[in-house]
Amino acid sequence: MSGKSKIDRAATASAGKTGDVFDFVWENVKSLLIAVVLAMIIKTSIVEAYKIPSASMEDTLLVGDFLIANKFVYGARIPLVSWQLPSISDPEPGDIVIFKWPGDGVTNYIKRCIAVEGQTVEVKDKILYVDGEVFPDPPRAKYTDRRIQPRSSPGENNRDNWGPYVVPKDCYFMMGDNRDHSYDSRFWGAVHKDLILGEALFIHWSWEPDTNSPKITVGDPLSVPRLFVYNSFHFFKRVRWGRLLNIIK
Repeated sequence: MSGKSKIDRAATASAGKTGDVFDFVWENVKSLLIAVVLAMIIKTSIVEAYKIPSASMEDTLLVGDFLIANKFVYGARIPLVSWQLPSISDPEPGDIVIFKWPGDGVTNYIKRCIAVEGQTVEVKDKILYVDGEVFPDPPRAKYTDRRIQPRSSPGENNRDNWGPYVVPKDCYFMMGDNRDHSYDSRFWGAVHKDLILGEALFIHWSWEPDTNSPKITVGDPLSVPRLFVYNSFHFFKRVRWGRLLNIIK
């Protein structure tokens, strides 16, 4: 066998190995890209996780609850474009809805839908009425302030005496279950359907706040491991085990 044949054979074998490595890397990159695209589609169009940052929905939802919301039911939005698929249903009174706050169109809020377009909302001495009938309080709604704020002048609204107000077309009236401590449609108006994101489904994680937890600071590089150690030590105490996978009503 000539030396040239050996060299050609070696070059062919080397090229084959390089091709195999390239194919292996490309298949893994392709699988990763597909997974990322699918994850983006699911997150933006079907379901998404949210964290409860405030007490406005207590005791239905608590600070530190992490929930899964169905974004498909109210009309999935196609990623990277402004298209929206037809909705399966629209928000109804009683639904717990995630939406963009009308004040900036960016911040995510979560409240209970109280009324839809054309319905009349009124609060008299803390009692909520929709179309002249008492709207039942949710099972875990609460009032923490026994005082009733009276109207100081005709037509003036406040927390406990509000309305009457007719919900505009394509809009929804939202209120928190913690009625005395909720910044909601009584203060900033109804929510347009274009701001609706999804319906709350269930709590997938619940982490009780701890005021003694170490704070992360930029100037202290040890603050991150310190927080990790603290949370690890208090893990079983801080997880609200009884709330995990609870259906949101």
